[in-house]
Amino acid sequence: MIDIIIAAGWPIWPIIFCSIVSLAIIVERFYSLRQGAVVPQHLLGKTIAQIKTGGATQEMMSTTESSSPLGRIFVAGLKNLGNTKEAMKEAIEEAGLEVAQEMDRYLTTLGTIANLAPLLGLLGTIIGMIEIFGASTPTGITDPARLAHGISIALYNAAFGIIVAVPSLVFYRHFRSTVDSLIVQMELQAVKLVEMTHGNRNN
Repeated sequence: MIDIIIAAGWPIWPIIFCSIVSLAIIVERFYSLRQGAVVPQHLLGKTIAQIKTGGATQEMMSTTESSSPLGRIFVAGLKNLGNTKEAMKEAIEEAGLEVAQEMDRYLTTLGTIANLAPLLGLLGTIIGMIEIFGASTPTGITDPARLAHGISIALYNAAFGIIVAVPSLVFYRHFRSTVDSLIVQMELQAVKLVEMTHGNRNN
């Protein structure tokens, strides 16, 4: 692997940096966007049961808020429990916007890497072509070592750029879809919370 990096020349280093950043984002987003961590099962039922038995106490709201992003949205609504349904919905919407923004964290960077990596590979290819053209002397003699080095730079950088770009793009699309799905689920749960606390539905 070290030999390949050396053969690819200095243009490979920005691509390697992009690959490290991309991998770190993918791992972090996989951990942060887990279904159970964002939209815990039975949180709505548990919250409603606690409200009916002990009310919306400060301790209960603190525990709910720290449990998950959905819990933060619930607490934003519960803080306006004594107000109108519209005021409660407005507070939930504001909290939802903040949560949605946090869930989008790093995705722009991941998408940028997916677009940037092939361009960096193309840059390496161009530099390799320059090296290839420079392998020929004015007398028509070609330096085989320099020619081979130019070909290595051109091909390795193009390949590495694509290798980094493809999984970055795939996971960017995956995480975007995951975020959209989780947001819809949180919206539905929040609407149920408002309706149930105002006596308009039972489940």
